[in-house]
Amino acid sequence: MYKIVEKRTLAPLTTWFLVEAPLVAKRHKPGQFVLVRVCEGGERFPLTIVDSDKETGTIALVSQEVGKSTGLLAKVEEGEFLLDVAGPLGKPTDIHQFGRVVCVAGGIGAAPLFPIARGMKNVGNDVTVILGARNEELMILREELETVCHALRIATDDGSVGFHGFVSQLLDERIQSGESYDHAVAIGPLPMMEAVCKVTGKYNIPTIVSLNPVMVDGTGMCGGCRVKVHGETLFACVDGPEFDGLGVDFASLSHRLKMYHKQEQCSLQRVAKEGA
Repeated sequence: MYKIVEKRTLAPLTTWFLVEAPLVAKRHKPGQFVLVRVCEGGERFPLTIVDSDKETGTIALVSQEVGKSTGLLAKVEEGEFLLDVAGPLGKPTDIHQFGRVVCVAGGIGAAPLFPIARGMKNVGNDVTVILGARNEELMILREELETVCHALRIATDDGSVGFHGFVSQLLDERIQSGESYDHAVAIGPLPMMEAVCKVTGKYNIPTIVSLNPVMVDGTGMCGGCRVKVHGETLFACVDGPEFDGLGVDFASLSHRLKMYHKQEQCSLQRVAKEGA
């Protein structure tokens, strides 16, 4: 059992949790994730570790309500417990001196991007963060990201704050205006990561993306999280979750992510009707 020691709302349907998980905190590195199970009979689902503290034995997680399981997680209060928190899983981010690094986050992607941007800055990179959301109300971790980069640029789809448009458009504009980057990291919704990779690919900027396909056991046994990268089948749980974005087959991954849409909707409808 894993106690929630702190909980706060970051944005509508988006919640930050501080969870007691000393063994996970001890081993965590940027880019890694945990598999969470809220209660008996619940499904396991991945959440990236946003931060960890070895001294207090806690990890920070951010979750957005998009289905039954994340909805159940949102209802767990401070002082209550999660049944399972397994990890840290996945390969850590490759963090070393690249030079000028641009970290691009869309929506909830700001959470997993935070420890990566901090790590990149700590080893001496010049870090620019481009943070985007549909509107200002949905933007999360803006102040936190501002502390782990040299320049923070904001984009919103509706223009409520910062650049009026997508993060990929802002990135392209900044490069055309003379900014140059040696390495890029993009995390967020699949279409956003694909759009960013189209921009960085145009300028031959090596780009890492963090993928979050359907995941069951986190060990590579089930095959549910398979992705194609440069024509090779890999597994996000053990080979990732980070991959060369310029080699990801985004079309096949998008198709896989929609495979269980009908079942997910049925589950949500059942919860709404029965409360379980």
